[in-house]
Formats: sequence, C-alpha cells, structure tokens
Amino acid sequence: MKNLLSFCLLLAAIPMQSQTGPADYVHPLVGSANEGQTYPAAGVPFAMTHWSPQTRAGEIKCVAPYYFGDRKIQGFRGTHFMSGSCVPDYGSFTLAPGMGALKTNAVERASSFDRATEHAAPYAYSVELKDAGVKAEITGTLRAGAMRFQFTRDDDAWVVIENNARGGDGWVRVDAAKQEVTGEVPVRREYAGSGKLAGFSGYFVVEFSKPFADSGAFAGAKIAEGKAEQRGDGQPVGVVRIPAISTAVVGASKAVIDMPTGSPRPGFGGYVRFPGAHAGDVVVARTGTSFVSVDEARRNLRAEIPGFDFDAVKQQARAAWNRSLGQIEVKDDIPARTIFYTAMYHALLHPRTLSDVDGSYPAFASMGRIAHADGFTYYDDFSMWDIFRAQLPLLTLLDPQRSVDFVRSLMAKGDEGGFLPIFPAWNSYTSEMVGDHASVAILDAWRKGLRGFDIEHAYGQMRKNATELPKDRAEYIDGKGRRGLDSYLKYGYIPLEDHIGDAFHKNEQVSRTLEYAFDDAMIGALAKDLGKDADAALFTGRGQNWRKVIDPQTGFARGRLANGAWVSPFEPAGKYSWITEGTPWVYTFFVPQDVPGLIALEGGPKRFEEKLDRLFDGKYYDHGNEPSHHIAYLYDAAGAPAKTQAHVRALMESEYRDGPGGLAGNDDAGQMSAWYVLSALGFYQVAPGVPEYWLGSPRFHETTVLLPSGERLRVIAKGAADGKVYVRRVTFNGTEIAGFKLRHAQLAGGGVLEFEMSAQPPVK
Repeated sequence: MKNLLSFCLLLAAIPMQSQTGPADYVHPLVGSANEGQTYPAAGVPFAMTHWSPQTRAGEIKCVAPYYFGDRKIQGFRGTHFMSGSCVPDYGSFTLAPGMGALKTNAVERASSFDRATEHAAPYAYSVELKDAGVKAEITGTLRAGAMRFQFTRDDDAWVVIENNARGGDGWVRVDAAKQEVTGEVPVRREYAGSGKLAGFSGYFVVEFSKPFADSGAFAGAKIAEGKAEQRGDGQPVGVVRIPAISTAVVGASKAVIDMPTGSPRPGFGGYVRFPGAHAGDVVVARTGTSFVSVDEARRNLRAEIPGFDFDAVKQQARAAWNRSLGQIEVKDDIPARTIFYTAMYHALLHPRTLSDVDGSYPAFASMGRIAHADGFTYYDDFSMWDIFRAQLPLLTLLDPQRSVDFVRSLMAKGDEGGFLPIFPAWNSYTSEMVGDHASVAILDAWRKGLRGFDIEHAYGQMRKNATELPKDRAEYIDGKGRRGLDSYLKYGYIPLEDHIGDAFHKNEQVSRTLEYAFDDAMIGALAKDLGKDADAALFTGRGQNWRKVIDPQTGFARGRLANGAWVSPFEPAGKYSWITEGTPWVYTFFVPQDVPGLIALEGGPKRFEEKLDRLFDGKYYDHGNEPSHHIAYLYDAAGAPAKTQAHVRALMESEYRDGPGGLAGNDDAGQMSAWYVLSALGFYQVAPGVPEYWLGSPRFHETTVLLPSGERLRVIAKGAADGKVYVRRVTFNGTEIAGFKLRHAQLAGGGVLEFEMSAQPPVK
C-alpha cells in the first residue's frame, strides 16, 4: 500500500499540461518493483547507453540499477543493463553530485529523496536529492547523455565519476587542462566464459558547462587530492562471486530485501569540485560513450550533443520517443492506454546500438579487433530466447528498416565469430538459454518481404548452425554452436544421458529438442522458398522431431533415455531438469510449427481444447515466462476462438498493471511488453517464421498503426474498451475473414481491420 501511495504521489507530480504526446502516457517505473527487473531508462529508443538513477552499486548479475523499493539514490548511471533481465550490467559508470563534505562511497553518498519530486519519462528523469542538496535531471541521445545538477543550498559542490567495472579494473582520468573526465570500463562476459574479459570496453568522456576548480581520484576509502588518474580499485582484479540470485517469482523482490545496496568491490574513480556554489547554481554534464575508444566517445558526443543546452537535448529525446510511440495511435482515453504505451516503451529499448557515429564497433567475439558497419547500424544484446517470439516480430511491422539492420548485425556476428550466436550479449557468445532462434529472426524478416541482406549467405549460416559442430572443444566451451547437436543428430532428440554440461542452463534436453525442431522446421520452410528441395525435405523432417519427446500415451512432453524409454516417475506439473524454466504442462504446447499435428496427437480438437482448459484451470500457465506466451491463441486452432479471446483479454487485465509492480515477471528485453502491444491490437504471431498472425481480442475501440510505407492500418473494435471481449465477426477492408489468421502482407499493406465485438461468447 505504501508503494502504491508513493506511485500515486509521483503521478500527481507530473504536470498535466505535458500530456501532449504518447511519450507522456508512459510510466517508466512500471516493472521496477517485484519481478519486472526494469528501470527508468531515459534517452531515446534502442540507445547505446541508457541513463538511469542508481540505487544499487556495481555490475552484479541479476541486479538492476534501480529498484522502486529503495529509498536512497546513489547517483546517475550510464548503463547497459538489459532491461527486464537477470544479467550483469557492463561498461557502466556513475555520476553522483553532492554538496559539502566529499563522499565517494556509493552507499555513503546515497541521498534520500521525496518521492513526490521524482518524475520519470522515457526521455528524461528528475528528482530532488535532499541530503545531497541537488535537483538532478538526466536525458540522452543515441550515444550520449546530459545531466543537469541544480544546487539547492550554498556550499561547496562536487561530482563523483565512478567506474563500475565488474572486475575492478580500468581507469578514470581527470584532465584539468582540458576540463574533462575520461574513462575505460572493461567488459566481462557472462554464461559462456563467465567473468573473462570480453575483449572490448565501455569508454566515456564527461565535460561540464562550468570549469571545475580542483579534482582528484579515489579507490575505496582512499581519496587522493589532485591525483589525475586512478587505475583499478587496488584489489585483485576479477569478478567477486556473490550468492546466486533468482529472478523467478519472488526472486527479484526478495533480492532487493536481502542484497546489500553496495557493490562487492570497493569502487574507484575521480571527482571534480565546484567550490562556493550558491543555491540555484546549475552545472550541466554532457557525456559521450563508445565501445571502441575515448576518441570515439568524444566524437559521438560532439555529433550528438554539441553544446550544453540540456532542454534542447531533452526535447529532442522527447520528439524521438513521440515519433516511435506515435506509430500506433490509441484513440481511447482509458487507463489501458497508459499500460499500452508503457509496454511499447519497454519493447523499444533493445537490441542496443553498438556502432559509433562513424560505424566503428568492436567485432563480435574478436578480443580487440575493430570492425565497421557500412550502410547499417550494428546492434547487440539480443535476448533471443525471449524476443524472437513477439518483440522482433512487432518491429518487422513497425520498423522494417531497423529489423533489416538487426539481421545484418546477426549475420556480421556469424561471420566474425564463425557461428550464428544463440543469445548474443556483451558482443560475445553466451550459450545462454536453449534453441537457435537467430536463424528464425533472420528468416522471419525475409519471409515477410524484408530485403537488404544476402539471404543465400544467411541460409548458409543457418545450415552450419544446424548441421556442424565447432572445430574443437575449446570453441564449443566458448559458446559456439548448438548445445547437444551431436545427440540431436544421432537420435532425433537429446536423451537424458547427454547432460549438456557446457552451458549455463545445463540439461533441459526436452526443451532443447522441441525448440530445435521448431528452428529446423522454419529453416525447412526457407529452404523451400529458396528452391533447395533436398534441404527443405531434410529440415522439414527434422521439424517433426517434437514427436520424439512428447509421449503419445500421456500426451505430455517427457524426458527420454537413449534406449527410447520414457523417464519415470512422471508428473506433468513437476519441475524437471530436462525442462527449461517451466513444466511439461507448458512445454507440451511448444509445437507452433505443427499445431494440427499436436492436436491430432492429443486426440483431436475437442480433447485438445479440454487439455488447454486443464492448463488454465489448474494454474499451470505462467505468463511471467516466455514459453507460455503463444498458448492462449491455440484455442483458435481447436475451433474455440472465444476461449482465445477470453484468456487473452484476462491476461491483459491480470498480468499488466499501472504501478511499479505492474509486470508479472521479468520483462526480458521487452518480450513480455511486446506480447501486450500485439495482443491489444488484436493479433499475435504464434509461429515466428510463418508470416501470419492469429486473431485474439483487441483492447481498444480504435487504434491506427502508421506504417513505414506511409499506409495506415486501422483496427476498429467498437465496445472493446467498454469490456466487450468476444468477437462475432472480423473483416479486412470490408471482406469477412474466414478462419482465424491474417497474413503479414495484409497488415503491412494497410487497410481497415474491423472486429464486431460482443459481451457474450457465441452460442455453440
């Protein structure tokens, strides 16, 4: 109740006259409590660096920069934490302003604040730090940021610049002659190669609108007046291990209570002073970032923030968000509009821009080589197991040119590293999660008509991933290639004897089999499109491997031994090492490439419908985790679309709310949010790679999608905003739709999609 009251006070503090664009309907604090793992990222869509208040120090796995439940702010971070995830930050640094006695330690300098002064928008964040004596505002561009610090009393003022390097290495340099602060934050890997250097760093340059009078450096509790450079924190270099944190149900919220707000490392950096400051004095800090060099960070800064006009940068960021969010116009003035635009904001944060203004970027998995993106922007941090389902498909509709750049980025990674990455983050292989969905992301774009990349070359990369092992064990351990591919090729499934030890997620043999079967089926569909008949037959056949891990006797996904025997004892609601983050109840339904085949195996449409009923009635469905996301739409294929409509609408109402705890689970780089955006429009892509959408239940009376082609897609569903859930009839451009599917080409071409809504389900 206290958090809810605080959030209401926060909303009351937002000037209502600012409600002139979709960006002003966004509440970035949604998901920053409980399990959402989001934070109020300020700046622009898909930015290289996001700017966030910091309530938790250090680059700690599964610890976001900010949690709503924390009562003190330690500074403002240039962060690369993947929104809504359970990963470590990387290449990050923090600016912390204050007055009076210099405080360098993050916990000691942390300032209390009045929640009513906290204002979070996609394009800016502001708060009044009571203890620090500073009103702080932050905003950003694609590769740079601006912070405005207004001092609220007469005293000496200072700004600490802390290097957050996970390994305690790197440096911060204060150059009094140039009046700038620069730094290098070495990046370390996670999952495959956990803790090892990734071969590149985050670089930053900070400049101030007023000259600083003196400066120094610090490492831990040791402050060195006048020192120009600090290298490392003085402790042995390397990742300090902490107790494992889970971000499953009650995991993140429990960690907020149990974990210290300080870092396991002592911290280091530099500081600058502005002595004799008066109440009302303002200092603006502008910061350039790069993953290539300080020179590139400086070049990015000059290109994107050439002066110290904070308000101009803020307005540019606001305009950028209004352009992106304004691609979908929601006409209805109801609370769900805020939930919709907040979800859309979260869905437009990642993947991350990694290339500089001149196209330079650290080559993938290359340990230091610099590459150049010619004619495209290079992206990284693809939470692929999550976002291939809805977030990337959403962008193929809203932003096809950026989607092409995503494809070119994935292909560049495949060329530079030798294999398409499974889950590319930290510009490295990770072997995180299961499946091989980079292939699906690429072919989904192609099969939807997106061009601008060499599909024959991409197909060769997909085929290599699906058929070849790395050249040696060292490459495999480093994260290259499909986990368990040798077993999969031998048996058509991964038997339980193959424990998949060289992965963060070990075992999970059944889930891997099901996801590889889906990937292979999609590769087979692309092979057919390209006229590769032999490959089409091969991969389409492998797409049926799902049948080898769904027991026809029980009708459930089930662990299987190399001799073909099913594992016993077995309980479909049980937690097993051979299932990824879920239960057999959920993974049984991951056969999006062959829903008719799954229905037949389960005994026909009626029995399939009844099984879906048992899933939902038994509360086995888990919307907080991605494998569930397509399941409600499967009623469509069972001849029970009214149940799809009822469940989809119920999930929109129960799993998404306005408030810090408004997400039921990790947002996972925008996937959970993208589900809401698509579902609220009335459709969802059940099988990425198959360019069609399944119909659900729209949330609004009317929405308009402004397509990049200049066409408009109007979605009309009169009564939807008033509680009408069920659909009597659907037409597209006046022609009634037979069945429950729409082709991507139809929607991308624009037109009028109209749902005739009803408060009651149809009588069978």
